[in-house]
Amino acid sequence: MTGERDLALQAKAWPFEEARKLVARFAKAPPAKGYVLFETGYGPSGLPHLGTFGEVARTSMVRHAFQTMSDIPTRLFCFSDDMDGLRKVPDNIPNKEMVAANLGKPLTQVPDPFGTHDSFGAHNNARLRAFLDSFGFEYEFQSSTDWYKSGRFDEALLGILRHYDEVMAVMLPTLGAERQATYSPFLPISPSTGRVLQVPMLERNVDAGTIVFQDEDGKKVELPVTGGHVKLQWKPDWGMRWFGLGVDYEMYGKDLIPSADLAGKICKILGGTPPEGFNYELFLDDKGQKISKSKGNGLTMEEWLAYAPQESLALYMFQKPKSAKRLYFDVIPRAVDEYLTFVDKVHGEEPAKTLENPAWHIHNGKPPAVRSDVSFNLLLNLAGAANAETKDTMWGFIRRYAPDATPENSPFLDSMVGYAVRYYQDQVKPTKQFRAPTDAERAALQDLLAKLDSLPADARADTIQNEVFAVGKEHGFTELRAWFQALYEVLLGQTTGPRMGSFIQLYGIDETKALIREKLAA
Repeated sequence: MTGERDLALQAKAWPFEEARKLVARFAKAPPAKGYVLFETGYGPSGLPHLGTFGEVARTSMVRHAFQTMSDIPTRLFCFSDDMDGLRKVPDNIPNKEMVAANLGKPLTQVPDPFGTHDSFGAHNNARLRAFLDSFGFEYEFQSSTDWYKSGRFDEALLGILRHYDEVMAVMLPTLGAERQATYSPFLPISPSTGRVLQVPMLERNVDAGTIVFQDEDGKKVELPVTGGHVKLQWKPDWGMRWFGLGVDYEMYGKDLIPSADLAGKICKILGGTPPEGFNYELFLDDKGQKISKSKGNGLTMEEWLAYAPQESLALYMFQKPKSAKRLYFDVIPRAVDEYLTFVDKVHGEEPAKTLENPAWHIHNGKPPAVRSDVSFNLLLNLAGAANAETKDTMWGFIRRYAPDATPENSPFLDSMVGYAVRYYQDQVKPTKQFRAPTDAERAALQDLLAKLDSLPADARADTIQNEVFAVGKEHGFTELRAWFQALYEVLLGQTTGPRMGSFIQLYGIDETKALIREKLAA
């Protein structure tokens, strides 16, 4: 462990760079609470999504990197802002009228439209936990309602009341004139309606720990700021939470940098130290536009996981988190094959390189042995050539290519086969565009037929690739890339494709000859 720790302290992979911030933070003394606290936040008015996965996955990578460097215990809180008032009725729920009648109330006070939990907040919290559990994340779920009502935030809330003017001095310059006139960091819960109110404060009683405001029924009401009678506006809430929980590390999207700056100032006003962390870039669609749930552009997490294993998504999250990345269907095959490359390499690498390998971070330092000699792109092209609709069709070819492989002893490969069939049928097949060969290409294809005729049925990929290469040279393709592109466009109906030697070995020499004859005849 000491050797690995020394290497970790020098490693350049970004989770180690982030973790070293925490090593420096506690170089003189460990945290008084006895552990380093990592946090991710979640708004439970909707379902977990790609950003939820990315934030927890990346934070978990930093946490594990820190655990490699330090013996200080760690915890990860996944914090649900379930005390927020429900602002609008989601489109994808039943019993909308019932929910509409409770708009403005904390999510944990809105009846569950699905009828399975005590509240809409509890329902969505359960969905969040099931979501995180499905990926095997190690975390502790925390509820905003529970923290407010249990009194565990009382000290921090009283601190906001004591430092009210300082908090307002931080917040007011960020607001418009109309908003400034009524703004307060405190949002009282109406005793008469149960709704979360955005109303101005009429009085503040620091000694009593109360605020006074006008309720929805017109009455003047005094409430304690403790015990769950009020909550905070979300930016002061964020800073208060950093102080109240003692958060040491939290990351957030680039769009939240100004909000995090405000939260950090409020945390300091309360006497706390803002957490370490960094801001990650946002995802773009295939046109380079920011992905928006309301626009429906880009790729959802459900769509990614319908066509590829979660490890490929984790790799996508690992790579260059500070760079804006396009997120659409075409990135999936490459991500899967890059994952296979990394997980294959990691087992033979020297220790220092192992810690730089994404597979080490994706699998918490214990990357599995995964069969990687059949790439996802190869499977996609096999599915296209065979017009496969089931895994059984694909395995008929794979067994000939890799006789020792079975669905039972190669479960990851088997899952990739299923993903490849689905991806081909849904994303590739509808876009295929075959073209007829030119006269020069036709002559080269005829020659390739003759070359394949001379090969034994069990010829290996390298031998086949050499013959394909030789045909291109003999027929005057000055750029062999043009020859291979012709093969892809004529035989497979696409502009890019696999290494032809590997493809032909997998698909079969006889089957490839039949495919060439079919295209020549057409």
